[in-house]
Amino acid sequence: MDNYVVHIIDDEEPVRKSLAFLLTMAGFTVRVHDSASSFLASAKTVGKACLITDLRMPDMSGVELLEKLKETGTSIPAVVITGHGDVPMAVAAMKAGAVDFIEKPFEDETLVEAIKRAASQLEESPAAMVDTATLGVRLDSLSERERQVLSAVVAGLPNKTIGFDLGISPRTVEVHRANIMSKMQARNLPELVRMSIAMGLSA
Repeated sequence: MDNYVVHIIDDEEPVRKSLAFLLTMAGFTVRVHDSASSFLASAKTVGKACLITDLRMPDMSGVELLEKLKETGTSIPAVVITGHGDVPMAVAAMKAGAVDFIEKPFEDETLVEAIKRAASQLEESPAAMVDTATLGVRLDSLSERERQVLSAVVAGLPNKTIGFDLGISPRTVEVHRANIMSKMQARNLPELVRMSIAMGLSA
């Protein structure tokens, strides 16, 4: 934790202060920025760092920020914070290079663990994730219905909508989701999204 800095980008001061306090107490070195633009101005000189950014900000969204960093060849492992219903945007952020996304409200420990996962990319190649051949075997174990549910889940659709579209009950969708998580060996939704992107399944 002491060999990299966590940069927090959020346009709401109470949120910045709250996150900064939480992470400082957890032992991280923290810097705060009130906009994506202000962070971008100094991005080239931040050194060893991780990024926490809200998805929805007035001057520039979290997705736009990550895309601009990508364009300039600045590689900073990022965690995006998103509200419920923003999963499609979060998927776009992961395509733009985010390591993880966290849905509000979240537990303190969830954020700390996400930062640690992001920071691990400072030490090792992102390719350390499960290889596509292994993912392909897991994907092949899914039934046709489970594949349909997987595509809808990664698209950010809620269980009710998925159930309506597929002509099944929300409860049945939940069962399929649980089976998908088990067969794909995904610990959470961001990990499932990462796997889907790696397999070219997300639109």
